[in-house]
Amino acid sequence: MNWKFFFSVIFILFTISTLIFYWFIPFKTTEFKTKPGNTNFSLDNYETGTMQFYKNMRFPDSKISYKIDECPLQKKNSMERTFEIISNLTILEFYSTNTDEGISITCDENNKIEEGLFIAGEGGPINITQTQIFNIIHHGKILLIKDSKCYNPNVAIHELLHVLGFEHSENPDNIMYPVSECEQVIGEDQISLINYLYSIPSYPDLNFEDVSAIMRGTYLDADISLRNDGLKNSETFKVIIYADKKIIKEIEVEALRIGYGTQIKLTNIWIKQLNVNELEFVIEYPFSELEKKNNKKILELKK
Repeated sequence: MNWKFFFSVIFILFTISTLIFYWFIPFKTTEFKTKPGNTNFSLDNYETGTMQFYKNMRFPDSKISYKIDECPLQKKNSMERTFEIISNLTILEFYSTNTDEGISITCDENNKIEEGLFIAGEGGPINITQTQIFNIIHHGKILLIKDSKCYNPNVAIHELLHVLGFEHSENPDNIMYPVSECEQVIGEDQISLINYLYSIPSYPDLNFEDVSAIMRGTYLDADISLRNDGLKNSETFKVIIYADKKIIKEIEVEALRIGYGTQIKLTNIWIKQLNVNELEFVIEYPFSELEKKNNKKILELKK
């Protein structure tokens, strides 16, 4: 009986010791951190287009060239690291060039103060073409003034996002807030907007701005206005005119640059048919475009 009592006491002591060891002796380290707040561009959910200076701002291509001109090593490294960070977060790619760069980066060692605050940098697009869908950035500039004291190059990221069309945010946790803090980050909504805009392929988009025509007997007069509202300069193309499905005229048109247009004026084009019910104007472009449906314009006889 004494042995049973002894082993019972030992078992109870062993169990208690095990529980104490389990609860009070740490087997692993568990870390906790502050729950992040809203780090998106806006404090409220509103239209993503309002994040930019103008709606749908983007460079013509997702591969964007840059040139860093006479910057100290630290600022040069910060800028190159910024390009790497944005490339990893988005579908954008950046590459260095010596001429015709899309983004020009310069540096200044002199402090600038505005409204009692040091100006860390300046940046933005300086050449924009407006089309029906996009505001296309052809060139942007960045000026780096103060060295970033943060682990991430927040100043350079802030200025690059300005060049990509983003304006200041009212969210103090977002990297586009006017006053820089090391804890600020790029919002998921900004990344999503960049990826959406640059997922659209870099094609031209030829279309008819306006077409008018008048018949004088069997002779046709026409005014044709054309435009390239796409993301790439076009190649040469043709405009073909049909009268009741029969070709009456083919016109070769020179290549159009992004956002540029041209006007064609035709007079005294003889048509074999005595009566014409429908005129059809067609842009014949053998390459890809953003939209092919706007390559046709039909004019009907007024009744």
